Amino acid sequence: MNTFSILTAQIGMFVIYMLAGVILIRTRVMNRENLEVISKFVIKLALPVMIFINTVNGVERKTLFHSLSIFLIAGIMYICLFLLSYISGIFFHLHGNHRQLYSAMSVFGNVGFMGIPIVTSIYPENGMLYICVFTIIDQLMLWTAGVRLTSGTDSQKNRFDFRKLINPVTVSILLAVICVLTGIRLPDVLNNSLQKIGQTATPLAMIYLGGVFACIDVLKNIQRLDYYGIVILKMLLFPLFFYVLLGYLPVSSEIRTTMALTSAMPVMSSVVMMANTYGSDGDYAMGGILVTTICSVFTLPFIYWIFHFIG
Repeated sequence: MNTFSILTAQIGMFVIYMLAGVILIRTRVMNRENLEVISKFVIKLALPVMIFINTVNGVERKTLFHSLSIFLIAGIMYICLFLLSYISGIFFHLHGNHRQLYSAMSVFGNVGFMGIPIVTSIYPENGMLYICVFTIIDQLMLWTAGVRLTSGTDSQKNRFDFRKLINPVTVSILLAVICVLTGIRLPDVLNNSLQKIGQTATPLAMIYLGGVFACIDVLKNIQRLDYYGIVILKMLLFPLFFYVLLGYLPVSSEIRTTMALTSAMPVMSSVVMMANTYGSDGDYAMGGILVTTICSVFTLPFIYWIFHFIG
């Protein structure tokens, strides 16, 4: 099976998982409260375990040092996306909380739930490592600039708390790096158990999204033109520009493709959770997740197909 077929197969599974979430809500097997329990399980346990165990099992010390260029690439990516989000927000005449949330949605992609399974399926040997290195910068940006953008206009809520950087995902990355550097290997029974837990992260996350989509006004949200600005700029034009740009840098083709695909992910699920926590408009953020996630079913295979023509 070629890499394009692998990508489309992953996208197909995402669609099936989301449809399962829709069915569970429509048949009243689950409700919004049940979905929040799933969300907490995925974020607090399944996702961190998946990152940890895949890194420990699939990454070598030598490969880790060769991937440090991702720090610089991630920095370039975020600067460009922030600039694009600012210009796009002006174009769509957004103001106040919506202007800030629009920037957050344009910058932060769903790397954890969609990027990881896609990249690791295409690059099973080193894909998890690339994502882990990127996630260090991603989490730093999320809990600094992300907090600021999802906090509305209340200056008291905009204050950054460094303790937010200590969360299950960052802890799992730190422990995984320590294990890789020291050569620590887990006992088989623990290794196998953690693998099984980690494998639940993506299916449950996509079922959660499908369930949430079933609880909101889909027709109202798909009519907002500003959401499609994110699709066109962040998920189509920028990844192609970024892929060409990385072609001029001394990085491997795997890192080049991984980072370009990472930049093309739909809106991060955490944006709506942070918007609700910090008193911004969570419904607006959820609409962005709905539209961009649906569009990603088509945009991700398309840009990956274009990558092969660019070379």
